[in-house]
Amino acid sequence: MAAKTDYYELLGVARDAGEADIKKAFRKAAMQYHPDRNPGDQHAEDMFKQCAEAYDVLSDPDKRSRYDRFGHAAFQAAGGGGGGGYTSMDDLFNHFGDIFGDIFGGRGGGRQRRASR
Repeated sequence: MAAKTDYYELLGVARDAGEADIKKAFRKAAMQYHPDRNPGDQHAEDMFKQCAEAYDVLSDPDKRSRYDRFGHAAFQAAGGGGGGGYTSMDDLFNHFGDIFGDIFGGRGGGRQRRASR
């Protein structure tokens, strides 16, 4: 298994970055790697998920504190309570709908759920 990239490096922010800087960096990364902007690009989708995971941890003071002390190991134990673990893009969009709505003008980054018939 490949080592995970440092969340601060992934978003391109300093370890002492404030909430606004972290959010700005995540928005920039989300624009770059969003699956709707990179259809069929698995690397972009993987980067998008990693950036969302980094934002999830760094934007939450408790998770960030644990990450700063223990790194990725803080979330590896069962029930670690952080670090993403999104099983699908829908999970990710549901979790970050407010951020993606701000970026792409609608909840879920422009993705629409279709009702099954």
